Formats: sequence, C-alpha cells, structure tokens
Amino acid sequence: MRIDPWRARLLAAGLSLSAAAGCAAPSAASDLGRIRELSRLDLPSSTASEEVEPATTSDARPLLSRPLTADAAVRVALLNNRELRATLREVGVARGNLVQAGVLPNPELEVQVTPRQGTLEHTRVELGVEFDLTSAILAPLGERAARADHEAARYRAAGAVVELGYSVRAAFYAAQATQQRLALANRALDAFAAARDAARALFEAGNVPELDVATQEAGYEAARVAVAGIELELLDRREQLQRLLGLSGAETSWRIADEIPHAPEKLAMPPRPEARALSASLELAELRSRLEAAAGRAGLARTAGWLPDLSVGVRGEREDEAWRVGAGLRLTLPLFDRKQGATMAHTAEFDSLLERYHGRAIDVRSAVRAAQNRLASAHARALHHQRVLVPARTRVLEQTLLQYNAMQAGVFELLQARREQLDAELAQVDALRDYWTSRAAFDAILAGRRVEVMGTIAPAPMSGAAESGGGH
Repeated sequence: MRIDPWRARLLAAGLSLSAAAGCAAPSAASDLGRIRELSRLDLPSSTASEEVEPATTSDARPLLSRPLTADAAVRVALLNNRELRATLREVGVARGNLVQAGVLPNPELEVQVTPRQGTLEHTRVELGVEFDLTSAILAPLGERAARADHEAARYRAAGAVVELGYSVRAAFYAAQATQQRLALANRALDAFAAARDAARALFEAGNVPELDVATQEAGYEAARVAVAGIELELLDRREQLQRLLGLSGAETSWRIADEIPHAPEKLAMPPRPEARALSASLELAELRSRLEAAAGRAGLARTAGWLPDLSVGVRGEREDEAWRVGAGLRLTLPLFDRKQGATMAHTAEFDSLLERYHGRAIDVRSAVRAAQNRLASAHARALHHQRVLVPARTRVLEQTLLQYNAMQAGVFELLQARREQLDAELAQVDALRDYWTSRAAFDAILAGRRVEVMGTIAPAPMSGAAESGGGH
C-alpha cells in the first residue's frame, strides 16, 4: 500500500510529538529536587521511594539514639512524618495529570472484510485509519495548563515542608522548656519541703505558732500540685512532638537535650524583610502557578470553542488483487456549543484567584511585620530576664543569706528568697521559649511560609503557693 508524502509527514510529526512528550515527562526525583530547592531543606531521598514502608525509617534511628536537638528533631520529622510524606506523594497526582495532558490521541483503525460469490478468492478488504486532529492541536494547550498545576503542587508541598520544620521546632522548644521548668519546680518543691520541716521543728521547740506550720504545710502541698501539673504538661508536650516526628512503639524513648539555649546578645534582622518574604512566599508562588493554569484552561476552552472537531483519515481498499488508497476529512461545525460556559467558568476562576493573590500579598506583608514585632519583643524580654531579673533575684538571695548568717533574717525569709529566685528562673525559661519560637516563625516566613505562632502556658509562680512566716 502506497502512502502519499504528505500523509507520511503527518504520521512522522505525530510520532515525534509523542516521543517529545514522553521525554519531557517529570519524575518523582525531579519533583523532590525542586521541592528541596524551594524549601531550602535537605529532604531525604527515601520520601520519594516507590513503596510505602509502615515502620520508622532506619535513617532516623541514629538521630534518636542521642539527645535530640531542634535541628535533629526537624531531620527526624522530614524522614518520618507521614502527613508530609503523603503531601509529597500527592504531587504525583499533578505529575500524572501533566503526563496525561501531553499524550496524543490514539488513532482509530477500522477493518472490513466482504466475501463475494461465496468464495475467498474475490474477497474485498477495506482498511481505514482515522486520527483526531483537534485533540492533537489542543494537547499542547492542555499540557501547558497541567504543567502550571504541577508547579503549583510543588510549591504547595514545599510550603508543607517549611511549615513542618517550624511546627517541629516550636513543639521541641515547648517540650524542652517544660522539661527545664519541671527541674526548677522540683528544686522549688525542695525549698517548700525545707520550710515545712523547719516550721515543724521550730513549732516543736515552741518558737513559732501553729499558724506558721499550717501555712508552710499548705504551701508545700500547693507546690506539689503545681509540680504534678508541669509533669502532665511535659507528657503532653512530648506526645505532641512525637506525633510530628512520626514515632511510635519502641522508638518513643528518645531524650531531649537538657536546657533551652540563651538568647543572643544582639538580635539579627535581615534588611527589607517584607520584600524578602514576598519574593520567597511559596503561597504567592503557588497562586501565580494556579493563575497560569486557570488562564491556560480558559484559553483551551476558548480555542476548543471555535475550532471544529477535525479528524483526518486514510482509507485503503483491496479488490481484484489491486489496492486503491484515498484520504478523508471529518469535521463538526461549532455553531451552538462553543464552550461558552466553560470559558466563563475558567475566566471567573482566574479573576477569583487574582483577587486572592492581591489579598494574600497584603497578608504576607502584615505577617512579616507582626512576626518581626513579636521577635523583637520576645528578644528584649529574654535579655531582660538574663541580664536583670535573674541576677537581681540572685543578689537578693545572697544578701538574705548574709543576713541569715548574721542572725538578722529568719530561715523562712531565706527560703522565700530562694523560691523567688527559682520563680525568676522559671519566667526566664518561658521567655526563652517565646524567643526561640518567635525566631522559628520569623525564619519560616522568610523561607516562604506563614505560620501560626504557638503560644506558651505560663505557670503560676511557685512562690505564690503560700506566704511564708518570714517574721518569725
């Protein structure tokens, strides 16, 4: 069967387009590389593995064998957090849609065999091949819209990575601060116990009234309740962090590094943070990709509305040992259905996304200013505790100890000064947690993701559990 040159060129062009579409198809590895680039975090390659493993990844176990730091906790979460892994795999949905959008339609083959005069010697054979030319013409437009949707999915996944990093840091600082507060609260409880025992001894010696004994015993019991509350809070904080790390069973015996770090003496602020946050915003980048996709779908619907449904075909007929070849064209005139509704819907989607884009830019600017103010305030408070409040309470304790040694102050005044110093250290721990959480939130915004800052639970002062009998 002989094929005309123009038909041969058409077939070759279709094959080359199909091959080009296959070569340009993205992969899970390329998606992971792009998300690494956008989030600026070193995502492990295991998150793009082909199989879903229910157990904790082996790469996390060496990190869990040592006391956890904030950086190590983030690394474990990137390795093991199931919600993040599910989000990364959802990018494959957009990747599959992109691959499908660029695939050319299959040609239709028709074969007809008609026997004549009851024998096979004079059988008539007809072969027909038909190709949907309209779908082939519209395929690049659909692929362009799907490519924008795919890039939006990448931005969305990168935002989830940044947000998880912040959530892990905030939960880690909360657990670390609560662990340190529990140690301080136990030391304060020891002071309450010493005051109770001293009151009992002095009462037995006849030096203080029973009221002082009752006061110190009530203070001790209230302090025990406060310590029990902090113990429960620590368990809750660990479980919150544990869920983010994706751990269960034997992997839950990890330990936290002992103390939350001190705030730096000088607060480092980048220049023009609003501009940096806008340029780095993954939310805005995702919306831009979605705008491009909506515009692509509107253009696709508009083009499909005025373009006739075209199909080209080649038909061959064999009869009497000879082949006859012909070509045909079939089209549907777009007289009534010109995709008016689809075009209107995609145009409205574009306008809605554009309004949301401008509003989101305002929100990002506001979030940067709020995060900057919160960070500056938290830093100032943390430094005030470090430089002023805790040293002042330490000096009060030292001077009270001197007065006690000189028999100018009683044992209850000394123990009260000790409890007030521990209260100041408790407040310092809370201020440090506020600072490091605010620092993580500010860094997350500059990395491209707005986050909701997790608040602190401020405990009641341990020294407020009871009034000491300091006059005796």
